[in-house]
Order: sequence, then structure tokens, then C-alpha cells
Amino acid sequence: MTEMHLWRPAAALWHRDVVRFLRQRNRIISALVTPLVFWVLLGAGFSPSFRPGGAESVSYLTYFFPGTLVLIMLFTAIFSTISVIEDRREGFLQGVLVAPVSPGAIVLGKFLGGTTLAVGQAALFCVLAPFAGIPFPLHLLPSLVAAFVLVGFSMTGLGFLVAWPMDSTQGFHAIMNVVLMPLWMVSGALFPLPAGNSVIGWIGALNPVTYGVAAIRQSLCGPVNGMPSIGLSLFVTLIFCIVAFAASWMLVARRRKVA
Repeated sequence: MTEMHLWRPAAALWHRDVVRFLRQRNRIISALVTPLVFWVLLGAGFSPSFRPGGAESVSYLTYFFPGTLVLIMLFTAIFSTISVIEDRREGFLQGVLVAPVSPGAIVLGKFLGGTTLAVGQAALFCVLAPFAGIPFPLHLLPSLVAAFVLVGFSMTGLGFLVAWPMDSTQGFHAIMNVVLMPLWMVSGALFPLPAGNSVIGWIGALNPVTYGVAAIRQSLCGPVNGMPSIGLSLFVTLIFCIVAFAASWMLVARRRKVA
């Protein structure tokens, strides 16, 4: 009974989201090309004069590469969770809500779909790692995979929490630009967070996206001074995933009672 009401519906929703996303080539291109343009233009512009942390051997292209991976997963999460609004508009979501399935199955299916797409696109972008001068140590590959999965899951969770109460895609994009993009920018993805008791430093320390960026950066480049360890970064990101999943489950359960 548990399997029928949780895993099978979740697998069906996961498969539907993945197939629909792959059929919409414009979303695939947007999720990959936009961060690629950011990486190339900003990297080329800042590389001659910018040395993160004072390390002369590290170019801005190298520094910005992990942040670009997180941006790809962020964009993929936006494009995948917008299907929540589209499904409500088409009446599909109402049918799922009245079906004899657990609210957790709906959340799990959407989360797994978004995570699969986010991890897949980030892994595809890793083909460009040699051009960024990334050493890519193989012994850190398990932590990189774990970081990809956890960051993709958390980004999808954020997108789901924003999309679920929304009735229009315009409002969804507005909230995502106001909330998620600043979270990404103040995470150490775009520039090193200042040390000490500065406001930006405290915001970065409290920002859960910071730990996802740190986990990916150190899984690609090895330990970095001044950043939380890989273990701590993965742990904080895992907690964030659990909180996002639990909050999403509560939202769906509440909506289902109304339906």
C-alpha cells in the first residue's frame, strides 16, 4: 500500500516532468546557454584584474565555474517547477490532488524530476572544466556527486515552494528574480564573501546556498581556506533539503484538504 501510494505515483510524476522538459528544447537551451554566457563574459572581463583570495594562480574563470554550475541548477529548477503552475492551469494538478495518493508522492515526484534535470545539466557543463583550469581530483568525485544531488534537490525545493501558491508564471518569475537570484549572488558564487563581521559576510554565512556552492567548489578544486569544510557544507545543504521537502509536503497536504 505504501509503495503504491508513494513511490509509484512519484515515479510517474518524475517521468512526466523529465519527458516534458526534454521535449521543450527552448528550456534546455536557456538553462545551459544563459549561465554559459555569464561565465564566458564575466570570466573574460574579470580575469585580467581579479584574483580571488589573493591567489595569483587562480583566474576568475576558474573561480566562477562552480558558481556557474549552481546557476545552471537554479535555472533548471525554475524551468522545472514552473510546471506546477502549468499543471494547475491545465487541470492536471487538481486531478492529482483528488487521487488516492499521498501528498508526499506529489512532492517527491516533482523534487526528483527537478533534481534529475538539474544534476544532468550541471554534469553536462562539467565537460568545460578543463577550459576553466579545474583540476577535478577523482578522489573527490563522490562528494561532487553528493553536492550536485543535494544542491539540485534544494534548488528544486525552493522553486516548488515559490511556485505552489502562485497562479501566474509572471508572478513566479518575479519572485524568483527577487529571492533566488540574490541568494545565489550572496553565496560566494559570484565573488568571495568578505571575512569578518560585515553585513554581506553574515548574510552569506546564513545563506544555505553558500554551503552548496562551497561543497561544489571544494569537490572540484580541493579544500579552500576560509570556506566551510566539504562535510559541513554537505550537512547544511542536506538539512536545507529536508526543511524544503517538509515545508512542501505541508503545503500540498493543506491544499489537498481544501480541494
